[in-house]
Parts: sequence; C-alpha cells; structure tokens
Amino acid sequence: MEPVNIGVLGASTFALEQTAPAIHAARGARLAALATSSAAKAEPFTAFAPDLVVHLDYDAMLADPAIEAVYVPLPNHLHVEWTLKALEAGKHVLTEKPIAMAAPEIDALIEARDRTGLFASEAYMIVHHPQWQRVRALLDEGAIGTLRHVDSVFSFDLRDPGNIRNRPETGGGSIPDIGVYTYGSARWAARSEPVALSSRIRRENGVDVWAQVTGTMAGASGEFSYCALTSTRLYPRQEVTFQGEDGMIRVTAPFNAGLAGEAQVHVTQGDTLRIERFPAVRQYVLEFESLVATLRAGADFPWTLEDARGTQAMIDLVRAGEV
Repeated sequence: MEPVNIGVLGASTFALEQTAPAIHAARGARLAALATSSAAKAEPFTAFAPDLVVHLDYDAMLADPAIEAVYVPLPNHLHVEWTLKALEAGKHVLTEKPIAMAAPEIDALIEARDRTGLFASEAYMIVHHPQWQRVRALLDEGAIGTLRHVDSVFSFDLRDPGNIRNRPETGGGSIPDIGVYTYGSARWAARSEPVALSSRIRRENGVDVWAQVTGTMAGASGEFSYCALTSTRLYPRQEVTFQGEDGMIRVTAPFNAGLAGEAQVHVTQGDTLRIERFPAVRQYVLEFESLVATLRAGADFPWTLEDARGTQAMIDLVRAGEV
C-alpha cells in the first residue's frame, strides 16, 4: 500500500510539537511537505524529517502533485479559507479545530467536500482515543443507567497577549479553543444535542478568558443537565463526569491524554469502582492512522464535518445565551 503523502500548511508550534511528529510516526502516512513563509521555521521540522520538502508559499504546496492530503494547523480565522483552497486544489484535507468561526461557514465546506468527492474533516483527535471510545460504549450500553447530568472542565493559564489564543483577530478565546472539547465531547459520547443553554462570560481585550455554561441537553435516553467551565486564566484542570441514575463515569486527562496525566475511565456502579487505564496512547498518531484507513480502505472517519457543525452550533448557542 502506497503511503499517504501529507503536507502541513503552516509551521505552527503545535504542528512542530504534536501533529507533524504524529504524521511522521503514523503507519501508512508520510510527512512529505511543509509550507511556511519562513525557511528558519522549517529547520526544526527537517531535523526529524530530513526528506521533508519545504515550500515557502502555501499555494505552491497545494499545487504540488506529490501531496495527496493537507493538514491545516493555521490560526482559527484562516481555517475555512484554506480548507476550501485545499479542496479546490484536489487535496484531501484535515483542519484543526475549530474548523470555522460560526456554524453556517461549515456549510460551504460540506458543499465543497460533496462536490469534489474529496475527504474533508476537522482534526478532533479525542474521538480516536480508546478512552473516549470506551466512554461512548459504556453510555450506549447503559452502564450507569439513565444519564442525568454531565459536567466538564478545561482550564489553563495563558496570559501572553501576543499568543493567538488571546487575540480577537485570530479567533482567540477559551470558547473556540477549548470549549470545542467540553461541548463536543458531551455531544459525541452521549449522542446528544443542546436544548437550552445560558452562559456567563468574562472577557479581556476582546476575547473570552472564562466561560461558565449551564443548561439542558438531550440524547437517546432523554434530557440531562449540563455544566461546563472553560478558562485560559485558571490553574490547569481537565475532567469530565457523566452521572446517571445507577452510576457515574469520570474521565481523567480527557483532552490532553498523557500530557495532563494518564488517560483513565473511572466507572462507579453502586459501591464498586473500576478504573480502566490507557497509558502511552498517542491520540494524534491514531488520528492520522484513521485518516490513512479512510483514504486507503474506505473506513469510516469517526468525526465528520456534520459533527463539527454540531459542536460549532453549540458554541454559537453559548455565545448567544450570555446573561
């Protein structure tokens, strides 16, 4: 089987530290090219991928016939533009989350995907991790009875005003950056959608730095209460809890598995606690191996543009529901 030649559009720190090495390590994938406006930014990439082709122009990489798929880790406000350009250039494309700044923008991506017949999706890596696949399976089988409440927290402290997460013009803020996890994980794992939401949001320099969301969601087993907190001004913390009538599921290190601690699923049923551990799983590697399986074997990719649109619609509701 020929490897999937993947080009990275933009030499971001995140790509350097996380996703480019994951492409390099993924079975069936080949880190083939990098597009960057700075040759100096390419040097750390070529240190671990010496055969990497460096394009000093984004359009030049999209025109490279050797590149089959493009990974886009650009700042949030550029995601839609370059996803569309990649599709129009005949490339499959995987774009970092959030893939858009508002849900209707994703309609154009869906149209372009369907018209071109190419693959396009959002790089929502947690659904590739066996930790979250296990949580979804437990909820599906009714392991904790009827789901009644979900609470989710994701916070870290980032005060650098120059960071793109703190700049409104690049789509910064805790809601798009990490709310995509607290909201999207509940939607995916519990197969649910929001019914009504209200939010309290604190902003600095035009971006939200603290957002508390409460409300109601509904899934196959009915409605449940929902509470989420995201912040880029608090001590680091991440945890998700699903509470049912007969038990509880607690998810540790749910979003940065390995970096924020060991990925675990704590299942409480009555007086019994069972801890399932997922050490040394590289979820970004699994994400790109899933991409390979989709492109080479026609496997289902576990996160679609429609899934991304649903989470973005929830983000839009959070903003609209501010009190």
